[in-house]
Amino acid sequence: MADAEKYLAHVKKYVSSPNEDAVAAIVRHLGIALRNRDSALVSGTDPEELKRVRESWLKKKLALTESDETLDAAIQSLMEKMKGDRSKERVTVYYMLADHFGKLEGLVKPAAKK
Repeated sequence: MADAEKYLAHVKKYVSSPNEDAVAAIVRHLGIALRNRDSALVSGTDPEELKRVRESWLKKKLALTESDETLDAAIQSLMEKMKGDRSKERVTVYYMLADHFGKLEGLVKPAAKK
């Protein structure tokens, strides 16, 4: 899957040995949203965008129940870590947040492993 490889290369800028199956699962989850450059990136300065990451990814997809303050602090910490990168790839942001909260394994369906 060429798309997953492209995003994997970006994840590797921040994570030395990323879980390739988890990256592929995130790419599959995001699907056609990745075709649009605007929706493929996360704006670290847009409060609505950061709220969307919290609500759609952290709460809905990862089923996290931590407080909004805790989730927002994790997002802000990640945005600070990525501040030198003008193109904050959504796959990378989602991967690193899932990793931070220990949810990478949950993204990989047993059927996806070969």
